[in-house]
This record gives sequence, C-alpha cells and structure tokens, in this order.
Amino acid sequence: MSVAMLPWWAAVPVAVLLVLGGLITLVGTLGLLRLKTFYQRIHGPAIAISMGAGCILVASMVYFTAAQSRLVIHELLIGAFVLMTAPVVAMLLMRAALYRDLRDRRAAGLNGAADEP
Repeated sequence: MSVAMLPWWAAVPVAVLLVLGGLITLVGTLGLLRLKTFYQRIHGPAIAISMGAGCILVASMVYFTAAQSRLVIHELLIGAFVLMTAPVVAMLLMRAALYRDLRDRRAAGLNGAADEP
C-alpha cells in the first residue's frame, strides 16, 4: 500500500503526528544550541526529544496498522525502551559532569593553595 492509497482517517493523524513530532524534536535541538551551560543543555533535549520520538512512533504505528490491515505494536517496544533509557542516560551524563566539575575544583583549589606563599 502506497501513501496515496492510505485512507484519510489514517493519513490525517499520521501527518499531524509526524509534523508535531518533528517540531517538538526541533525545539529540543534548538534548546541544545541556545542554552549556555551543560546542565541547562542536557535538560531540554532529554524531555523534548523523547516526546518528539513518541509522536513519530505513534504515527508509524497508525500508518503500518492501516497499511497492513492488522494491529502493529512493535513501536510500543521502541517507545518503552526510549522512555526507560532517556532519563537514565541524562542522569548519568549529569553525574559524570558534576564529578568532573568537582574534580576540577579540587585540583584548582589544591594547586592554588600550593602556589601561594
């Protein structure tokens, strides 16, 4: 089944969800470029890109359900994986950055104290 043969009741939600998912992902990407510190940059994309991916996955589910005339739910597994891993990855990245900053502060404090008379 081609896109031209897709029924209107499936084509409209697929188009809306794809555009919405693309816009949400674009906003998350712009947040990544616009924000100044690492801690600010990690927050926006982690949330927005997960929502954008969710919209795109739901659009895919609706499209393939209509195209194959059967319920297609493979995307639910992908969505569950994204929802479980995105916060964990963001937390691990923030912890690594925090430990790096603390290590740099301690090193700067020790070196600064040793250089003073």
